Amino acid sequence: MTRRARSPDQYAKGQELGKYRIVRLLGTGGFARVYHAQDTVEGRDVALKVPHEHLMKDGLKEVLREVRIMGKLEHPGILQLRNAMFVGNRLVMAYPLGERSLALRLRHRLSTRTAFELMHQVLDAVSYAHARRVIHCDINPDNVILFPGPQAKLIDFGIARIAQRTQVVGSGSGTVGYVAPEQALGLPSFRSDVFSLGLLLWRMLAGELPRWPYEWPFPGHERVRRKVHPEVIAILRKAVSVDQRKRPRDATRLKADLEALGDDAIR
Repeated sequence: MTRRARSPDQYAKGQELGKYRIVRLLGTGGFARVYHAQDTVEGRDVALKVPHEHLMKDGLKEVLREVRIMGKLEHPGILQLRNAMFVGNRLVMAYPLGERSLALRLRHRLSTRTAFELMHQVLDAVSYAHARRVIHCDINPDNVILFPGPQAKLIDFGIARIAQRTQVVGSGSGTVGYVAPEQALGLPSFRSDVFSLGLLLWRMLAGELPRWPYEWPFPGHERVRRKVHPEVIAILRKAVSVDQRKRPRDATRLKADLEALGDDAIR
């Protein structure tokens, strides 16, 4: 049997990239491979992101754009870039190492109060980004990393867009299942992030993800109805409207609408 050749950005346990020693592969996405690694100088564990080889050849400008976007966003709910450096011809980016992704956490039951606590943290982070004209474009459970507390931190601004006025023309990038219809057509806006946020919170509350054509009632509706105030459901239904004009204009507006309910949001 012929053994498949190892990709140039696929590293084994113990391999070193500059001062970082690989512990294990955490995951692979369309943008990069992410490893658990040890900083041999500072003596700490990190999450090491290594963009795919083809991006280094054909999309270095886009890769560096993520580094520069992350460098400008300083917020407790956004995972901070610890270090970025070239090792040979490979760019490696080091981040604090979290406990697990929200996607992994959602394999088990999540209390309504914890769901709201985490979602308010994510909303606060996205509101901060929107206030600085940054559209994330890929909000989904894999891009929320959980730290002790629990504290949620948003990651992966690899396909984020700097907004020009309220909308920009770009690619149809995003995670299938969470991408807004207009974003799939290459027209992301702040309302596209609102759409993804609405789906994310519904998934956290219902344990199920609404799917195209997003007909009402969404799956898990009866479960959500028993957990939250009817106005929460109304807000989320607007957030996940196929017609973006019916959604809150940005994450700040969505956050304000939910926070206005106070403790009455949860039954």
